[in-house]
Amino acid sequence: MIFDRKLGRFLLVGLFNTGLGMVTMFGFYQFLGLGYWGSSALSYFLCSIVSYFLNRHFTFGSQAGYVRSGLRFAANIAVCYGLAYLIAKPLCRLALAALGLGLSARLLDQLAMLTGMAMFTGLNYLGQRFFVFPEEAGEEGGTNAG
Repeated sequence: MIFDRKLGRFLLVGLFNTGLGMVTMFGFYQFLGLGYWGSSALSYFLCSIVSYFLNRHFTFGSQAGYVRSGLRFAANIAVCYGLAYLIAKPLCRLALAALGLGLSARLLDQLAMLTGMAMFTGLNYLGQRFFVFPEEAGEEGGTNAG
């Protein structure tokens, strides 16, 4: 089942990680003088590491090897970002055209970013649950502990 305790835990980790990301991103920008892209990239990199460990232990209770699950996690993040951000903007354009609405390029970008974030979250959850930390065969009831 997709809508269970693991989804709730994944969302809690996401909220924590979003707050941590904001603090680190703005901290790098304001206090260390890193530019926008440097602050963003470093924050995303560090928060991905935090997300991996929190989701591995708290959300999914995985016992998989660190190297294998770590590589799968990195691949999952890359695929989810790629899919979400390649699909989000054309999807928004199609939806707006179907509704007969037009937005400025800036508003379209912002709507596409929001749409991409939502798509990324859904794809990331599915990828982590079924690819990065798949439930191990032979477990009682087919679920991990937690």
